[in-house]
Amino acid sequence: MIPAQLDIRLVPAAVAVWAVALVGLHLGWFATVLCGVLAVAFALLAVWRGTGVWANGLLAASVLAGAAAVVVTSHALPAATHPLRELASKGATATIRATLSEDPRPLRTKGYAGRPAGADQVAVRARLSEDPGGSVLLLAPADAWSKLLPEQEVTATGALIMPRGGDFTVAVLRVRGPPIAVGLAPSWQTAADGVRTGLRDAAKVLSPELAGLLPALVVGDTGGLSPRVVEEFRLSGLAHLLAVSGANLAIVCGAVLLLFRLLTAGPRLAGLAAVLALVGFVVLARPEPSVLRAAVMGGVTLLALVLGRKGSALPALAGSVIALLLFDPGLATTAGFALSVLATAALVILAPRWAGALRDRGVPVGLAEAIAVPAAAQLATAPVIAALSGEISLVAIPANLLAAPVVAPATVFGVLAALVSTVHEGTAELLVHLAGPEVWWLVTVGRYAAAVPDSGVPWPSGVLGGLLLAALLVVVVMLLRSRRFRIVVVLGVVVLVLTAVPVKLLKPQWPVDGWASVACDVGQGDAVVLAVAEPGRAVLVDTGPEPLAVNACLDRLGVDRVPVVVLSHLHADHIGGLAAVLAERSVGAVAVGPLREPAWAMKEVRDTAAAAGVPLIELGRGQRLEWPGLVLEVLAPLRSPAPRTSAAPLPGTAVNDASLVLRAHTPAGRMLLTGDIELATQAELLASTVDISADVLKVPHHGSRYSLPRFLGAVRPRVALICVGAGNDYGHPSPLVLQSLAGVRVLRTDLDGDIAVLATRDGLATARRGEPRPPPRR
Repeated sequence: MIPAQLDIRLVPAAVAVWAVALVGLHLGWFATVLCGVLAVAFALLAVWRGTGVWANGLLAASVLAGAAAVVVTSHALPAATHPLRELASKGATATIRATLSEDPRPLRTKGYAGRPAGADQVAVRARLSEDPGGSVLLLAPADAWSKLLPEQEVTATGALIMPRGGDFTVAVLRVRGPPIAVGLAPSWQTAADGVRTGLRDAAKVLSPELAGLLPALVVGDTGGLSPRVVEEFRLSGLAHLLAVSGANLAIVCGAVLLLFRLLTAGPRLAGLAAVLALVGFVVLARPEPSVLRAAVMGGVTLLALVLGRKGSALPALAGSVIALLLFDPGLATTAGFALSVLATAALVILAPRWAGALRDRGVPVGLAEAIAVPAAAQLATAPVIAALSGEISLVAIPANLLAAPVVAPATVFGVLAALVSTVHEGTAELLVHLAGPEVWWLVTVGRYAAAVPDSGVPWPSGVLGGLLLAALLVVVVMLLRSRRFRIVVVLGVVVLVLTAVPVKLLKPQWPVDGWASVACDVGQGDAVVLAVAEPGRAVLVDTGPEPLAVNACLDRLGVDRVPVVVLSHLHADHIGGLAAVLAERSVGAVAVGPLREPAWAMKEVRDTAAAAGVPLIELGRGQRLEWPGLVLEVLAPLRSPAPRTSAAPLPGTAVNDASLVLRAHTPAGRMLLTGDIELATQAELLASTVDISADVLKVPHHGSRYSLPRFLGAVRPRVALICVGAGNDYGHPSPLVLQSLAGVRVLRTDLDGDIAVLATRDGLATARRGEPRPPPRR
């Protein structure tokens, strides 16, 4: 598996240093001291054994492990005994003076009810000014802190809380207000920020999704990224493109080397230019620990390319790991560090061998490299990704193979656009246009790869799951060297296909024939699809909290035309997927109720519909909408909303009670769609003359406890559908509601996935997509 010419003598030392750092971070300074004692003992053993390859290797590993123990202890002991740590254990309030170590990172939250999705807080690491060795994590309001730059000194007041562990953070400070006494940022940070801002401004000539992706791809500026793109890249295995990595720096430096070679410059001049480009890119992307790590790994990657991936690249990688961990032991527990090391090691060890094997079988050189490099990197990083995500992606390697050819040109054009943006805006925009097709291709690959059904295989998460997969991959790669084992693997795959395909064909297919309505599994939110008697056409009531889930549900149902999207009310968990639906479907209109609150949500809906060229209409009590095979009647709100006398936001209950209540007449029977109505509106409907009886009830408000048993009983449903997210924090569905529905067939999206109601010869029936899932643990 490892070419014979590779020099692995430094690898045990790198592993030893990494292990000591992990011990110190997870077990504390006392355990690190014990590691130092063991290192001294092994060093003495190596000296006693005398010279030789084994003894020299043991001595080097022991000495470096001892040095790591000293360094880690010098970080861990002060952090554990710092006065702020004791105050944090008591939840005390403190005022600190600190210097920011990085850009404030937005903490994105999912929208729910009247709370919009987005980032209203930032997290930023900082160094304590009065204690140069101490570091804190600040959680602060986004509007007041997001514009700060690294190396600015600030004063902050807030409540101290204990850190989670796994690093040398002294305490976490939850800041409520703006920074105080803000110092000036260094000139080089201000200049770098100007270049980054120039790239963001120039990128605005592209569509919003592409404009947000280009700065992230080039310099790791993720502030403008679409949440949908982030999720699609995560699902497709392309998330590494959204952060500065060694690949970014290798591309930039490689482009500089190529340029100087074309200018017939000597190797020394070309090398000096590449080093200057490396330093300049680090400044542009911020010299934070993650970027410095990427710089070192990028340098190793560049070395591997320059040297033709000869044996000297592996010692350089091992030496870089040792140097980085001695400089910043906290890197040992970061996923980014592990992914960088493993990907670079794969480039050095596996990719050359695989590319050579492909060339020997007649594959052209360029194609062999294009296949071997991303395949090796994905294989090497799979255990870490599985440990983090709890699944093995089946689309990551194909997605990366398709994405790889455009990453380099997009990066080069993006860097040039960033540099030129400070001089001439028009030229920068031209360069952005040149990068546009490549960025569009990346979004397209991520979108289609993320949409592949069942593209992830569940796998145990955590350290044990990662180690298990690593061991399995090592065994498989070693056994694949045997021709007999390769034949066995091929036969196993054939048998698996021949058995799995018939089993899948025997399972109930989705969508089921004759479905009249489907409650989509969109997490903690609502999305109900009502079929029209025309293939590919259906009405959608609510769109869930996220874009991917509702679009995936509509894709599975084969719906590409939506006469109307009805938004029962304007809470985030009902409107979050609207933009995605309008972008990818032919939509006739968007309908809302008479209450236009919350204001931010109404603006979002109005702007989204206008951008898509879709009319916005209002529905009120008594209106009737008809299509072949479907009739919708609006039963509530029973009265118009009262005029507002205050600019303060309406309480969530008032917005919920103003939900549109719809009665759908379908081939499977009558269905009552209740939005999120609560006690007041339910009582009003009971007191009115409105007939609320139905065969199928979409239970109000995700099955919350704010439901009247009398209301549920008055509907007299045969089937009750509860749209609810698995493991939600709201206690939905309430046991009281489930008790009130005793005797009714209750189906829940958190347990059953997508739920279909259909008409059969024997009457109303239901079907679930996939096997029932166990109830989530509380």
